[in-house]
Amino acid sequence: MQPGSGETHVFFPDSLGDDLIIDVSDTKGKPCGRVVAQVATMAEEPADKLRWWSIYREPEHELVGRIHLYVQYTTAADENNTKYGSVAETVAYDIVLEVAMKAQHIQQRNLVLQGSWKWLLTEFASYYGVSDAYTKLRYLSYIVDVATPTADWLNLVHELLLPVLMKSHGTATLSHQENRILGEVEEQIEQTLAMVFENYKCLDESLVSGLAEDFRPPTGLAASALEPAIKLYSLLHDVLSPEAQLRLCGYFQTAARKRSRRHMLETDEFVAGNSEGIKMDMVTFTTAYQKMKSLCHNIRNEIFTDIEIHNHHILPSFVDLPNLTAAIYSVELSNRLRSFLVACPPTGPSSPVADLVIATADFQKDLASWNICSIKAGVDAKELFHLYIVLWIEDKRRALLENCRLDKVKWSGVRTQHMTTPFVDEMYDLLKNTLTEYEVIICRWPEYIFVLENAIADIEKAVIDSLEKQYVDILAPLKDCIAPKKFGLKYVQKLAKRNSTCPYVVPEDLGILLNTMKRLLDVLRPRIESHLRSWSSCIPHGGNSAAIGERLSEVTVTLRAKFRNYMQAVVEKLSENTRMQSTTKLKKIIQDSKGLVLESDIRGRMQELNDQLIGAINHVHKVSEVHVFVAICRGFWDRMGQVNERSIEPSFLLLSYELLTNLGLGCLEFPGKPQREQGLVQRRESCSVGAR
Repeated sequence: MQPGSGETHVFFPDSLGDDLIIDVSDTKGKPCGRVVAQVATMAEEPADKLRWWSIYREPEHELVGRIHLYVQYTTAADENNTKYGSVAETVAYDIVLEVAMKAQHIQQRNLVLQGSWKWLLTEFASYYGVSDAYTKLRYLSYIVDVATPTADWLNLVHELLLPVLMKSHGTATLSHQENRILGEVEEQIEQTLAMVFENYKCLDESLVSGLAEDFRPPTGLAASALEPAIKLYSLLHDVLSPEAQLRLCGYFQTAARKRSRRHMLETDEFVAGNSEGIKMDMVTFTTAYQKMKSLCHNIRNEIFTDIEIHNHHILPSFVDLPNLTAAIYSVELSNRLRSFLVACPPTGPSSPVADLVIATADFQKDLASWNICSIKAGVDAKELFHLYIVLWIEDKRRALLENCRLDKVKWSGVRTQHMTTPFVDEMYDLLKNTLTEYEVIICRWPEYIFVLENAIADIEKAVIDSLEKQYVDILAPLKDCIAPKKFGLKYVQKLAKRNSTCPYVVPEDLGILLNTMKRLLDVLRPRIESHLRSWSSCIPHGGNSAAIGERLSEVTVTLRAKFRNYMQAVVEKLSENTRMQSTTKLKKIIQDSKGLVLESDIRGRMQELNDQLIGAINHVHKVSEVHVFVAICRGFWDRMGQVNERSIEPSFLLLSYELLTNLGLGCLEFPGKPQREQGLVQRRESCSVGAR
């Protein structure tokens, strides 16, 4: 209103509690302050029409001036008989509308007037000049009181509201009454829209309320009410404005939080305030981990359902529903997993724990495959379980090392069907089970292969050390034959000076040790190495797969060297037995037999040696398994063949070969044997070729 223009405005206050608010600006349009005129003040002295009103600047409420207004206030005792312009007609229309709605039982899911009542309302409005905007707004004011988040309610509201808003945004304007009703209606519609969007996975058209009271898993289908709700929201808001976009996105984020909260209820008992490190029995532990696994699957299904809804192209382009909700779900799931693992720490990759690891890793993998953007503080399965995995491997390492302690070994003096100690088979069964347990971990994060390999190598070394400690007394006599090996010929001379009068007999326990070491080299360790190397396929292209097995190879070299040394020491001990008496020294027998020409005389001289060798070999055969026996015989063959055979009679050479053959050595196949046999035959023919 311009001062002095004589312009007039008519207002229809609802009650004495209303205020008339006048904003005052200067000639340039700059706000100067505000006048708040109470209707109650005007009603006290209706005859006082011309008044001065104070102008205040907010928010300081500073008095900046006064304004002169002519205000006329009139009222009547019976409001229904009062006529202010079209007010009387609208009051009459309201009465007719209310009667019609009662007559047709307008309520939830029954919202449309039909038949004669609809005709009567149309004719009444036309005859008394009630505007179309008012009829629609008044009808809306009734049906918003029975609002349901259903497609039929939303479609009807959109149908009624569209022409009203088109009028208000066009050249025509709404009356004060219509504006007031519109404001009230919009507020209630906004609440219903919020209900639709915040429960978009719980909407059910088959229910009277339109909303499922119980919590249900997502179906993967977009609710029927979602599309009309988006249309109605777009009608009420400028969806190109950032405020409207943020508001709509906020509804869906709230929905995700509500759904997430409902899913989390199943596991709340395990992350209660004082449950950190709580002790629980195996059944409760398994149940807890199964519920966490189900939680991962349920959250995963929620995001997948959002993808399906998004693919229906119902939502505006600015609403990226999967990324919007996944950010909520992933962060809250990550927080719950972290809290749960603290409250119920996993002690190893047992079946329930492995299932949770798989579910968590698959959740992360699915999000990546669905092109969900990277989520800060979201689920990172490796980061969640890394410290636990390292701790599991270390705990397993320590436990198995503890089993290798001499006072913990249960199988001392016992042997298996393979003539080995059960201790080694038991330990390698545990190692094999360990590798099987960690299959789930390695297949997803192959970098743990090297951590596991280091632990296994330490355990294998401890197994070998434990074996040597178990049989330390048995190995003691062999030490002299092993330690000086690097001195070459001096070693042989040192052995010759020994004055032991008791022949060495291979103890049964030494046979068990050698059999065990051979089984380690040929059977048990290759299984572990093969299992470990099979994981090289899990390493991504460009990874260092060649490094797998390096630590185990070091153990192989050490074990093979120890086995070879012990075998050579046994052979040397058996060879020493033949040199203890002059009657069994092969070299002495050869020297003393140079003048003999008859085979019977030579046989007689070699009989004692023959008997000794037969006894020694038979005993070795009893205490060792076939591969160890063959290896000792090979070594014995070579050691006995080191006697200088130059200028020896061919008949004696053939007798020597015959002796070894009779001992069972002749039936063994090993490198060098054919050449030696051929050499003996050639020596017999020409006496010019030396052979062992």
